Amino acid sequence: MVRCDVGIVHPGAMGARVAAQAVAAGARVWWVPEGRSARTGERAAEAGLNAAADLAELAARCEIVLSVCPPAAAPAVARSVVAAGFRGVYVDANAVAPQRMAEIAALCADGPVTLVDGGITGPPPLTAGTTRLYLSGDPEAVGTVSSLLDGTLLTPYPLAGPVGRASALKLSFAAYNKISHALAAHASALAGAHGVLDELRDLAADALPGTPLADPQRLAGAGPRAWRWEPEMEEIAGACEEAGIPGDFARAAARTFARWDHHKDDHTVTDAQLLADLRDAPGRG
Repeated sequence: MVRCDVGIVHPGAMGARVAAQAVAAGARVWWVPEGRSARTGERAAEAGLNAAADLAELAARCEIVLSVCPPAAAPAVARSVVAAGFRGVYVDANAVAPQRMAEIAALCADGPVTLVDGGITGPPPLTAGTTRLYLSGDPEAVGTVSSLLDGTLLTPYPLAGPVGRASALKLSFAAYNKISHALAAHASALAGAHGVLDELRDLAADALPGTPLADPQRLAGAGPRAWRWEPEMEEIAGACEEAGIPGDFARAAARTFARWDHHKDDHTVTDAQLLADLRDAPGRG
């Protein structure tokens, strides 16, 4: 069991489950309720988190702080933790481009904060073997975070090399995994417009089993998460362009996911609704 104090900013659907793994490992985990929703408070309680009065108290108590937030907010969250006087290991586990991670590294340079780059792949950790946390950066700090999570449902995967490598791997995987949902939706909508959707899915079940094109339930699963995937696509586009690779695929996927953002956290949405959104939303995206 790990005996240390860990902070989480902020315990959303993924962050609360990540924090729960630290609790399961024996850590005392803190969060800041101020300004957060009632649902976030419920998640924090379910995960066994402790309430800090403010970010300054969290920073003073904790040896490790985990950041799990929307990509666009990542630099501001890092800046606020540094400004609060934190002196420990800061794990940015957000879906950000390597160049954005470099910005966050600059905030931590020459100070008491040691940055670890983290990339989460898979769903919120609820069962063993589904979710990985890739880590890169300072070897000692990476080892500390890896030791914290060893044996939990969030499997740590240390990578040799500097900050930026974990983010690059995370975005590379997300580019394929999530854009495939947008491609499946467009192919299905086209087939539906010509009355051959059932035939397309029968063909895909034989030729591409287990994919969103073959499985309507997998495609529908993109709906409640599209509001998070849209900004992630923008990060992927930026990372591609920084590497001299066209970002068009990711930007097109972002426009597709934008048509589904009103299904945020609605796990009752169907694939038929998602396909209708592609046809019936003129002027959007």
